[in-house]
Amino acid sequence: MIPRKKRIDAFVNLGNYLKDPIHSIELEGIAAQARNINSWFIPENVRLAVQKISEQLLAGSALLSFLDTYEEVSESKKIGVVMAGNIPAVGFHDALCVLLSGHHLLAKVSSDDAPLMMYLLETLLRIEPEFVNYLSVVQKINVADAYIATGSDNSSRYFDYYFSAKPHIIRKNRTSVAILTGDESGEELEALGDDILHYFGLGCRNVSKVYVPENYNFSPFFDAQASKMEKYQYHHKYFNNYEYNKSILLVNRVPHLDNGFLIVNENQALVSPLSVLYFETYSSDEQLSEELGSHSEKIQCIVGPSKSTLATVPFGKAQSPGIADYADGVDTMAFLRSF
Repeated sequence: MIPRKKRIDAFVNLGNYLKDPIHSIELEGIAAQARNINSWFIPENVRLAVQKISEQLLAGSALLSFLDTYEEVSESKKIGVVMAGNIPAVGFHDALCVLLSGHHLLAKVSSDDAPLMMYLLETLLRIEPEFVNYLSVVQKINVADAYIATGSDNSSRYFDYYFSAKPHIIRKNRTSVAILTGDESGEELEALGDDILHYFGLGCRNVSKVYVPENYNFSPFFDAQASKMEKYQYHHKYFNNYEYNKSILLVNRVPHLDNGFLIVNENQALVSPLSVLYFETYSSDEQLSEELGSHSEKIQCIVGPSKSTLATVPFGKAQSPGIADYADGVDTMAFLRSF
């Protein structure tokens, strides 16, 4: 097994490599490949994902304090990881956990995210060649000792059946919500727009619904999003979704608000279509807490004011999870040392 310090140093060096401007042209080439394969992965979003990885997951002090809370595993096992491909490098955190824990990663990389994930893994191997014995990119992972799989509610049923005989973590669809009080500044509302729209709303940490006080005025919210108009109006896939969803609401005479690229619609459902933000009103903190509690298994994070009695993420930080912000709240590192 590679010594723990050597593992940590490799990832710290990877973070430094990704932050170094000298490698920006290299990354732009990868971003172009990613966009050619998946038009949702525009270069701006690829750069954003890499920035968040280097800043939030690969800082030396964060990695050290993170690993200090877990005992070293006594034996290296083969861990199969089925990676999602909804947003750039979404499978990196699982890869990081498996390799930091001392296990052997069997990575089934999503075809939608192959250029960026392969770039990250291959760069890690160049930095620390010893990982070659602990990192395999595979098409099938039927020989693993344990599994981590991320997918939709439908694919999770397949994963549950296929991986039932081995230890596993199966992740299903999740979404995120926000709480507004009416006292937010323009900067906070603009930042909330990033929580909604970054990665075109395709991630589980994207806000798909806001809870607002009764008679809430959405005009300041829309004013704060004005600078984003060009980006979203000129992305053909996103704007096609916007025009389609708008036409459905108009044909069915459903009341809604619209700023030319984002639709706001009152709806009790949690998950909104792409380009649509649902809202629901609340009359008290107690009612809101009860409502969110009833959906806890479907909510990834809650964006809102720090004074909230609920555990909230600051506006603009939904897409900046820390290394210990596990998907679905399941401690991946604890799982990896449990067998």
